[in-house]
Amino acid sequence: MNHIYLIALGSNRPTSRDGPPRKVLQAAADVLTDVGLLFHDLSDIIETPPMGPSQRRYANAVAIVETKRDPESLLALFKGVEQIFGARRGQRWGARTLDLDIILWDGGVWDSPMLTIPHAAFRERAFVLGPAGQIAADWRDPITGLSVRHLHARLTRSKPAPRGASAPGCRNSSRNMRNP
Repeated sequence: MNHIYLIALGSNRPTSRDGPPRKVLQAAADVLTDVGLLFHDLSDIIETPPMGPSQRRYANAVAIVETKRDPESLLALFKGVEQIFGARRGQRWGARTLDLDIILWDGGVWDSPMLTIPHAAFRERAFVLGPAGQIAADWRDPITGLSVRHLHARLTRSKPAPRGASAPGCRNSSRNMRNP
């Protein structure tokens, strides 16, 4: 039986073979196809600021892929592909040649010592939800029941200022003002 996955691809380190991070993601999609994943769709590649201590901007994209692999087998494949692209163990959120993550799949929730699906932080990452909205807007988070479109809207909508708030450091309340 085949499974459908929503995966995230990221890079912020160029390679001598593939070039800048945007080209690394395109090459990674080719390699994933070569190892047997069927690509249904690939979002636009976007550039985003780094998270954490990394200084390099990221290229990010999301894809819908199909495979017979279960989630842990797909994760093992991803780790192997990351190694092909020169992945190095190191600092969390450091520069990465290639990062492949399973975000959602057609099997709902998966929880094992090696892997958790849905991805633990995808609901707070506009660089995942934005591209995912292009190709999988109606996919639902099995935990919240919300669609990718709805999660993205919640994350990116402007927040109103708190009622009665004034500018930081201002005391403009009439009870704090003295009459001369």
